[in-house]
Amino acid sequence: MIWVPLLLSAAHLISFSLWTIWISFTPSTLVPVSGWVGLRNYTAVLASRNWQIAFDNLLLFGSAFVLLSLLTGLLLAILLDQRIRGENVLRSIFLYPLAVSFVVTGTVWSWLLNPGIGIQKLVHDLGWTSFRFDWLVDRDMAIWTIVIAAIWQSSGFAMALFLAGLRSVDADIIKAAQIDGAGPFRLYRRVILPTLWPITVTVIVVQLQFAISAFDLVRALTNGGPGIATQLPALVVYDLMFQRSQLGRGAAAAVLMLLILLAVLLPYAAWRYIQRRQAGHA
Repeated sequence: MIWVPLLLSAAHLISFSLWTIWISFTPSTLVPVSGWVGLRNYTAVLASRNWQIAFDNLLLFGSAFVLLSLLTGLLLAILLDQRIRGENVLRSIFLYPLAVSFVVTGTVWSWLLNPGIGIQKLVHDLGWTSFRFDWLVDRDMAIWTIVIAAIWQSSGFAMALFLAGLRSVDADIIKAAQIDGAGPFRLYRRVILPTLWPITVTVIVVQLQFAISAFDLVRALTNGGPGIATQLPALVVYDLMFQRSQLGRGAAAAVLMLLILLAVLLPYAAWRYIQRRQAGHA
């Protein structure tokens, strides 16, 4: 009977998505109202400075976060794949951040990166008074504090998937490559890593989905500041809907977020479908 909760979830998702799309074409402010304004809300959102900064930040945050978390997770997986002593303890340590909520992660990192009470204050107290680590209050560097916190939170997920993939590589293929004289670097580059391509795509899509919809972490860490320097699309939606009472424009921003998500998820779904069809005909 698993189809029952799936059907209810699908109905809930589709109905609220359609409601949001409808609201985005109305002049709704504090409460939903009928009426039709066409694409006026969309043009207003796209022309706003907040959205433009949020979109630019999304491109920077998304690309840096996905690439660095992917590499970090892969390196951690390769480290654990060497069957080192204390592997179970290290695996638990690397996976622990996944059990922490984004709000807690953002709050803790905001303390660590706060120049008045965090790392900079500690180093100053140790005598290095010229040391500066004030990225949290620097408009140009604040976005990188979100990247750091997000990598800390999500690298364990990438590590777990990559480690499972590494442990599933056929041992005979590895032995054959070693007999042919392949060293460790060449073995990973030519033999092992190419087999992890499906896992790599999955990690990229999941991490991109998180980056596009990121809200809790940013809200707790920077709240979009300094000023609006670290605004992301989800914060723009929240600001328009719940702080400025511009429900129609907030719905339009939410629909734009949905379109960005679909631009990532639909090609992935099509790729997975083609892979299954090819596997079925093999």
